[in-house]
Amino acid sequence: MNNLLVCLGFTMTLRSLHAAFMRDAVVSAAGLSSQWHVLSYSSLLRKLISRLSAPLICRRTCWTYRPVSLCGSTGRNHRLLRVLLQEAHQKHRGKMSMGPTQCDEVTEVVCLESELQDGQMKEVEVNHHKIVLVRNEGKFSAVGGLCTHYGAPLIKGALVGNRVRCPWHGACFNTTTGDIEEYPGLDSLPTYKVKVEDGKVYVTAGKQTLTKRVKEMSCRVPGVCHTVLLIGGGPASLQCAETLRQNNYGGRIIIVTKDEHLPLDKTKLSKAMNIEVEKILLRPSDFLQQHGIEVLKEKEVVSVNTEAKTVAFNDGTSQHYDQLLISTGARARAMQCPGAEMENVKLLESYKDAAGIYQMSVGKKAVIIGTSFIGMEVAAYLSDKAASVAVVGKSKFPYQFSLGPDIGKMTMKMLEEKNVKFYMSSDVAEMRGVKGRVKEIVLQNGDVLPADVVIVGIGVIPNSDFLKGSMVEVDSRNAVVVDKFMKTNIPDVFAAGDVASFPLCIHEDKRVQIGHWQLAQAHGRVAALNMLNKQTELNSVPFFWTVLLGKSIRYTGYGEGYTDIVFKGNVDERKFLAFYIKGDDVVAAASLNFDPAVAKVAEIMATGKKITKSQAESEDLGWLQLP
Repeated sequence: MNNLLVCLGFTMTLRSLHAAFMRDAVVSAAGLSSQWHVLSYSSLLRKLISRLSAPLICRRTCWTYRPVSLCGSTGRNHRLLRVLLQEAHQKHRGKMSMGPTQCDEVTEVVCLESELQDGQMKEVEVNHHKIVLVRNEGKFSAVGGLCTHYGAPLIKGALVGNRVRCPWHGACFNTTTGDIEEYPGLDSLPTYKVKVEDGKVYVTAGKQTLTKRVKEMSCRVPGVCHTVLLIGGGPASLQCAETLRQNNYGGRIIIVTKDEHLPLDKTKLSKAMNIEVEKILLRPSDFLQQHGIEVLKEKEVVSVNTEAKTVAFNDGTSQHYDQLLISTGARARAMQCPGAEMENVKLLESYKDAAGIYQMSVGKKAVIIGTSFIGMEVAAYLSDKAASVAVVGKSKFPYQFSLGPDIGKMTMKMLEEKNVKFYMSSDVAEMRGVKGRVKEIVLQNGDVLPADVVIVGIGVIPNSDFLKGSMVEVDSRNAVVVDKFMKTNIPDVFAAGDVASFPLCIHEDKRVQIGHWQLAQAHGRVAALNMLNKQTELNSVPFFWTVLLGKSIRYTGYGEGYTDIVFKGNVDERKFLAFYIKGDDVVAAASLNFDPAVAKVAEIMATGKKITKSQAESEDLGWLQLP
């Protein structure tokens, strides 16, 4: 007999509850004062309770819960339930207090109706809650005011229709439901009741301060013999798992990862290398257990048999699946030069790598090979911790082909001001060391750099080697080929994240491989919905950010092959907006200290509208509707 502890808000009529409970519930005869004790339930009741037991923001009338033992006959329990329902109904109608379970609310006038026009938002505060009030098509709504990802103020973001986009990293939220609609981040916003009366706008909030809301999720249902296996412990797998549970999937969910930790926010590893692992867990262990999401750590897949629907692991075990997600990401590319195998030559792929690089670098001579986003972030982070930091790059400037030479030159100057030395238009000829440890780097031009630790950031390779021998299609770069639904060429096999080559909606549906955190989450969500036969296409606009010395560069779109860059502001003053042009269209945008410009561009692109070169070149940016 399953015991269920339920706190039910008065969100359905008591008649509906009574009918459902009378059909399916067995209640205890013990302890029935002003509480409901539900102890056994059928599938119908389980669905009912799943809907009603979502976290309560605050309600005037609510019931508490406590476990009791089953006793009494079914008939007597039904009669007791009827009495209880009638008593509760009378108390609700009379607004009688439920004692310690009463949830107080605070209602305040936040503005006049005339202060907010359609398409506008306003930040208000009610009982210490930061709230964004939105007016759209004459209707008011109110949601939490801070992005659930890193806490950015949404009032500074981009509002289009009933969706607000975070100015920092591009997460999007529905301003009516509070639900997260684009990533990064896992959680939704709390919502608040709004009332307009006599030209005044009232917002009601509870005493408990909430900044985020977890979407309602189911858990594994006994007897459901269906398994979804998710290979990889990154954001694509986790988002896929949560989306399945949010859509009432009751089968078994297994995440397999070669990492020793639960899924982490790995974007932090190059920006805060000594951070505690607990601070970057995407979800704690008890959350995953509560929703029936298994995580098998330190376990690596070595082969896949798509005909038998099994995967084999490096420890000799295997696992059957009904549906499979390949989200193994990409691994750091290793150096190919004499001496590159020495022990203090490091790649940054895991939490253990980040912690080790930090410990080896403090007070020592660090050399970073590569001016990628990872390499530059590591150089910036170590600039005030290592005795010296040197960066070696093949191009003339960092980011020369992605962000352009002007921005690359600016970032180079930023780091040089922190005593980082650059050796550009060069490459490593060899690494020399003693007793298996590098002591110096020899460049192709003959320069010799002393080194106590070498960090290599020269690109990535898709983790798809285990698919050799299977029928799963990969492209010339070894990325797994998928369609708009994240489906591979094999039924019931999906792929997502950095390992996937997918059609990009803003790039004429041409296949691309993009290693963005936000896209990996979007892939995971789309894969999950299509696993459930809820046909959903990928329509996300890429959004990326990098942080150097506390300054964040935002980027949206897909700029590969751009032919021109149009700047607004001043790059040298580190306050600019850059439009990347290809033909007559803007294909991407980047900014520094120019929020919410990139968020605005992303929202325009998300609607399918084109931004022209003439718009970008215009002195008047009114079309962008910046504050």
